[in-house]
Amino acid sequence: MRNYLAGSIILLAAMLALSTVARAQTEDGQAGQQAGANRGRGRGQANAPSPTANLPFDPHDFSGVWMGRSEAPIGRLSSKVPAMTPWAQARYDAAKPGLGPRAQPLGNDPIMICDPIGYPRIAHGGAYPMEFVQTKDRLIEFFDFFYTYRTIYLDGRPLPSDPEPRWYGYSVGRWEGNTLVVESAGFNDQSWLDTDGHPHTDQMQIEERFQRVDHDTIEAKMTVTDSKAYTAPWVTSVTWKLSPKQKMREDLCAPSDEAKYKQEMREPAAQKN
Repeated sequence: MRNYLAGSIILLAAMLALSTVARAQTEDGQAGQQAGANRGRGRGQANAPSPTANLPFDPHDFSGVWMGRSEAPIGRLSSKVPAMTPWAQARYDAAKPGLGPRAQPLGNDPIMICDPIGYPRIAHGGAYPMEFVQTKDRLIEFFDFFYTYRTIYLDGRPLPSDPEPRWYGYSVGRWEGNTLVVESAGFNDQSWLDTDGHPHTDQMQIEERFQRVDHDTIEAKMTVTDSKAYTAPWVTSVTWKLSPKQKMREDLCAPSDEAKYKQEMREPAAQKN
């Protein structure tokens, strides 16, 4: 059992709406990160330059451990949500998040039963690190959150035309100058796009453009297209900061822990609500 259960109890009592211990830490960590940034702005320190930002670097090498910050509000894929189709609206209305403004203690977030978190949601868990491991023909993105990975192939292969749907899809990349363009497809429709419960179909396609702009920074722009669910593409961005001292953990989602947390925390909270 993870050692931050006590902190989650306090948050649950206040919000009556937490999902799992791990998810509680994620949201609390992001909120604390944002609060710290706001305090820093007040002291004029938030944008202090990194002492290593101007070191030499290879713009085609993303190797390292990184911490990301999305432009979107906590719990959302992007700051602007495109209009949903009737199918997506029905799925969204049926979603019961464990966190955020629509939170319910006994929600139905798939990660509450240890289903994989899926992509791109996992890339927006800003409280957790991510590690790029790069070879000449592939880029592997390891996520501390849910202790999983995805592979981006750089060997020139096309996306499969009729793939077996996956939680993290299939991804291929190519270089356009110093920008890595990644195209992904072949997702199943069982995951949420974000903590708020926005759905997607198995026709979802994602384009990402990664650029290492200095030694310490990768800027990533993401465009999510899913015409069966949304009337326009989602566009969002994440800034990744190199964090060599950050340690990657084994953050597994254990069904036994989830069941105990539901019994001891979410069910009592629901009865009080």
